[in-house]
Amino acid sequence: MTATETAIATVTLTIDGQSVTVPKGTTLLKAAAKANIEIPTLCYLKELAPDGSCRMCMVEVEGGRKGGLVTACTEHAKDGMVIHTQNEKIRNSRRFVLDLLLSNHKLDCFKCPSNGDCKLQDYSLEYGLLETSLHGRRQPANQQDVTNPFFDYDPEKCIMCRRCSRVCQLRQGRDIISISHRGFDTKMLPCYGEDWDESMCESCGNCVSVCPTGALSSKDQRHFRTWETTKVRTTCPHCGTGCQVDLLVKNNTIVGAEPANGAANRNLLCVKGKFASYKFVASGDRLDTPLIKRNGQFEKATWDEALSLIASRFGALKATYGGSSLAGFSCSRSTNEDNYVFQKMMRTAFGTNHVDNCARVCHSATVHGLAQTLGSGAMTNTIADITQDVDTILLIGSNTTEAHPVIGSQIRQAVQNGTKLVVIDPRKIDLARHAELHVQAKAGTNVALINGLMHIIIENGWADDAFIAKRTEGFEEMKALVADYTPEKVAKICEIDPADLIKAAELYAKADKAPIIYCLGVTEHSTGTEGVMSMSNLAMLVGKLGRPGCGVNPLRGQNNVQGACDMGCSPFDFPGYQKINQPGVVEKFERAWATDLNPNVGLTSTQVLPAAIKGDIKGLYIFGEDPIVTDPDISHVRKALENLDFLVVQELFMTETAEYADVVLPGISFAEKDGTFTNTERRIQRVRQAVQPRGGAREDYRIFCEVATRMGYPMAYPSASQIMDEIASVVPTFAGVNFKRLEAIEGLQWPCRSQDDPGTPIMHVGEFSRGKGLFMAIPYKPAKELPDDAYPYLLSTGRMLYHYNTRAMTKRTAGINQLAPHSYIEMNTQNANEMGIKDGDKVRVYSRRGTIETYAAVGDQVLPDAVFMTFHFPDGNVNEITNSVCDDIAIIPEYKVCAVAIEPVK
Repeated sequence: MTATETAIATVTLTIDGQSVTVPKGTTLLKAAAKANIEIPTLCYLKELAPDGSCRMCMVEVEGGRKGGLVTACTEHAKDGMVIHTQNEKIRNSRRFVLDLLLSNHKLDCFKCPSNGDCKLQDYSLEYGLLETSLHGRRQPANQQDVTNPFFDYDPEKCIMCRRCSRVCQLRQGRDIISISHRGFDTKMLPCYGEDWDESMCESCGNCVSVCPTGALSSKDQRHFRTWETTKVRTTCPHCGTGCQVDLLVKNNTIVGAEPANGAANRNLLCVKGKFASYKFVASGDRLDTPLIKRNGQFEKATWDEALSLIASRFGALKATYGGSSLAGFSCSRSTNEDNYVFQKMMRTAFGTNHVDNCARVCHSATVHGLAQTLGSGAMTNTIADITQDVDTILLIGSNTTEAHPVIGSQIRQAVQNGTKLVVIDPRKIDLARHAELHVQAKAGTNVALINGLMHIIIENGWADDAFIAKRTEGFEEMKALVADYTPEKVAKICEIDPADLIKAAELYAKADKAPIIYCLGVTEHSTGTEGVMSMSNLAMLVGKLGRPGCGVNPLRGQNNVQGACDMGCSPFDFPGYQKINQPGVVEKFERAWATDLNPNVGLTSTQVLPAAIKGDIKGLYIFGEDPIVTDPDISHVRKALENLDFLVVQELFMTETAEYADVVLPGISFAEKDGTFTNTERRIQRVRQAVQPRGGAREDYRIFCEVATRMGYPMAYPSASQIMDEIASVVPTFAGVNFKRLEAIEGLQWPCRSQDDPGTPIMHVGEFSRGKGLFMAIPYKPAKELPDDAYPYLLSTGRMLYHYNTRAMTKRTAGINQLAPHSYIEMNTQNANEMGIKDGDKVRVYSRRGTIETYAAVGDQVLPDAVFMTFHFPDGNVNEITNSVCDDIAIIPEYKVCAVAIEPVK
């Protein structure tokens, strides 16, 4: 029998009188489900191997051993089996199990937050048990642990199914929860029996989501019961992972969130998705009416007043100075449909290509770099493909468990299943503890390090010569350049051990399946685009592109930053990366949009602000971005905004940037609209309206249509679905995408070129998008600003787990603020001791651009003479002192390297 025949071999059995045929190796539980026969379970989790501990899924096998009773979740189907799932013998077995559980269970269902959503309650009612027949000692009362800011634990309601510990260990990869004590004192506790708030628990809430009773319950569950709510499936509004989530809605208010079985998250969420993806929607400080600044103060205005003023002022600036005096920043947190209409408004009504999005300050280097070397500036493989069934993961410049937590969890799962992890990062990030090798290279030396890896691979004969010859060009020039990057030379530049470099090269090159995963630690440099091209060089060198378990995989930051780029919110590109300076493209969109268009490439956001200081940019429309918080060298941003003749900000809240506006327009959140987001793996997924907008806030794309119409370019769409239809008509890679198809499947990954195209999980199969992959010979260049005697510490910036970007959404969840209340600077113990600084002390941090105060986090996360800060907090906003110097190609700022000085605050 061949391997294929073995794989499709089937068995036929009888279950409750029904004949069922299933693949060999199928459990009885799954075989019964195929026949629409439900077998009760309490411990079973479909994503994990069966546990078989609860004994609720017992069934009878005719003629079987030991009375024929087996657990359906562990027993495999065999030819000729006759199975009974509901005879009296089985039902008595299940009643006995339930009786035992009830004997040690607090029966206060009316008070329980899980009343109506409890499997123990459901089964007890089904099997006729209203109380236990057993009496005697039981779990002691009044042991509730309510210390976690998001959920409570009550041991009296725990049935010891171990779902919580298994999902924590085997899916979240944390192993925080375990069985403690013995006998009637047995309970599920965090490690060492400490309270939840003292443990290493990161509050992802996945244990709460899988608990079958009320033992673990969200604090928000006190205010609703499941039967009062409706579920709305949508896409998480935080990072680019694209987790599917079910919002729980009661009386037009979102009261909770549950993980859904999406392709990217497979029933997992992080703390932000579970507990902070919805509270900001109903926040009392939401903008709900237009505001016009008069005499330095904002006053409420009607929509007609605000829109008339916007059209009049922008129209006058356009008439006087031309369309190129105007610019717009689009929103990477809003939908594809909003972004498409925004850039269309800017190009048609405003007459400018000065339109950009926040990718400029995070992954523009990816878009430019991979487009040049491979032909497409996007992630090549899928999240599942690069975290399941891979031999080695090469993780570079990505603090995945904090910036993309659910992907980070899947990487931890991969390591548990035997994958070797190589981490290249200047910080001792969480995943470094799980790694086969951590190469703690100095920030800003990525290009040298990758050149060194390629040198070693070539010298040892590990390159894929056949792949290089058939599918690439430019190899000889690259080979000649990296010949000079010996392990010893690179080790000196990167301040690492040459043996680690050699080991990393061998682990990656010799693995059959080995993806490169990277993030902003590669892109946010003055050589960011070169760093991305180096990733491409390395993957092509060993033939790890265009096949499963491999590829070059940038993890995009915001929930729809991939989509904002796809939709043409770029000064270089129309939608679908159709280049403005490519022959015929402008003419194509002039025909599609029935107007004349500006044929000149626009300015990036990092060029617009300096141009505003010089007076070349007169008017700016900012949709959902907050550059006063996010851009480097904030004093420079303030000067730019103050020098504008007219500024419009469209937002959910009165952000720091909105304070500078002449007009503020209230938009609506992801939960109040229909549309799509495109996640980091190019997967286009639905966003569905869960609640009605509050107050007078309007749908964002309808505001853009009204502004464009008042400025002389009539534009209107009846729904987001019709906008996607227009996108499909002008973007070849979206030609097969529409809302009807997106309802039927787990999203579509572009390119998707026709209605029968299933999408493209893996890019560059057989041929690169540009034809042949291009090797680039890239010499190492040091960062633009390095430490010296006056500023002796090398500062790098990044994200943390609990807050997201400007905190506009996450700070409106109290539990998040409790866990992460203020800014901090990570310092090495050696440096802290030299300055007499202790953990938690207040310190002053200087750069050539400004000064901030923050709190010291002392340890070994960073190397001596290196420091790290996040940019989430208004107190000690690191972007007051970061360097605005940019990459020459993508014009991306160098957030990852600048020089600072530190002193204690007395």
